[in-house]
Amino acid sequence: MTDTDLLFTPAVKTAALIRDRKLSPVDYVDAVLKAIDRTNPRINCFREVTADAARRDAKKAEEAVTKGEKLGPLHGVPISVKDLVDVEGVPTRHGSAIFEGNAPAASDDILVQRLRRAGAIIIGKATTPEFGVKGLTDGPFGITRNPWNLERTPGGSSGGGAAAVAAGLGPLSLGTDGAGSVRGPASCSGLVGLKPTLGAVPYDTTRDAYGNNIYAGPLARTITDAAIMHAVLTGPSAKDPWSQGGEDKRQLSPALMGEDLSGIRIGYIELTANPRIAADVRANTRASLDAWRDMGADVEEVTEKIDWIEYEGRVLYQANFAVFCAQYLPKWQNQMDPVTLAFMARGEKFTLADFRNAQFARTTLFRKIQWLLERYDFLVTPTNARTALDVGHDAANDEVVIDGVKCGITRQGWTSYQYPFNLTGHPALALPSGFGADGLPTSVQIVGRWGAETDVLRLGALLEQARPWAQHRPPAL
Repeated sequence: MTDTDLLFTPAVKTAALIRDRKLSPVDYVDAVLKAIDRTNPRINCFREVTADAARRDAKKAEEAVTKGEKLGPLHGVPISVKDLVDVEGVPTRHGSAIFEGNAPAASDDILVQRLRRAGAIIIGKATTPEFGVKGLTDGPFGITRNPWNLERTPGGSSGGGAAAVAAGLGPLSLGTDGAGSVRGPASCSGLVGLKPTLGAVPYDTTRDAYGNNIYAGPLARTITDAAIMHAVLTGPSAKDPWSQGGEDKRQLSPALMGEDLSGIRIGYIELTANPRIAADVRANTRASLDAWRDMGADVEEVTEKIDWIEYEGRVLYQANFAVFCAQYLPKWQNQMDPVTLAFMARGEKFTLADFRNAQFARTTLFRKIQWLLERYDFLVTPTNARTALDVGHDAANDEVVIDGVKCGITRQGWTSYQYPFNLTGHPALALPSGFGADGLPTSVQIVGRWGAETDVLRLGALLEQARPWAQHRPPAL
């Protein structure tokens, strides 16, 4: 296997090779670090590369193999971590000039602890826009670019991790998703991205644990890799009240055991809050639906009118930033992202009544999705309404253009399929559906019942088998 082939080999396979002593963790990590040295200057996906610590941990991983110790499912696998999540010994800069001089984190976040216990080797902190506020990735570190086309964005706010995985700079990345920030980058970058059920994976650092809409999840090139990483991350944390259920929700529904989907009902939603969908995205989404239909699934378009609460979702999102970031304005306003400032300015105008009515609307949307999932086993939508935007797109002011028509700002015209399920808490999986007319990836989103990540991943795996994609590699590299 050449180094290039190794870089695009799934984590499940490299971990197996390491366990069988056919691949050295030291050689593996060294190959990834060398690739980062070559590629990162072009795509700018790492805020910091932890080369010394990674090589040290790779040596320990190799010693564990030699000694015959019990090995975790990700033993020796290099992984990047979004720069909103603490990694011991590395500053967490939150994509912001405000934290440029932050001291190294004193300890690992609980999710990083779990990844390390599974044997993963942290290779660096992946870039994110300021506080993960937008669907593109740029900041004091510069612009992060899409490996499929360097003039396009890899999405945001987990764009650095998505660009890294797409470019072969580690097979997995830990992302976070507050309004689509794992699924959007997966869509832009030709990857699998999972937003879990609320509480399945703890999010210890959220400021509002009870009103939480932020999730952590994997970015990967294959369903199996994403599923293994998700399984490593799940479980309760004393700091997250939603994670306290203690129920094992990883069971697979019997109807999904094989490849015959007879009896499985899929509800297709072509538009949410967005006015248009690109023709190539529609065609690839319908081809994915046809693949499931060929396996026996009953696919039906959802015709009921649904209020996707775009305005109310924006109230919750922007008002939260207005309150949280106000403390930084006196000293840092001139160095903050203009998009952050624009969202704050809009958030400040909302009233308490606006905010409470938005919370009520969130409950109404949850109940509507619950009602739909009594009729259907899954809901399917596109993940983005078009392929990746240009890297210079202004998320606060520029309208998204689809087939020559302006369709509103990003959450209205591009990512409108994603944020509703941050609000309702249902698991949502983004996975490749093909390539657009411009040669960039397109993506389909699967939404499942509360706690049904395993079913969602299984339906995705059947599509992956019918319409494989992981063999494709970005031509821009």
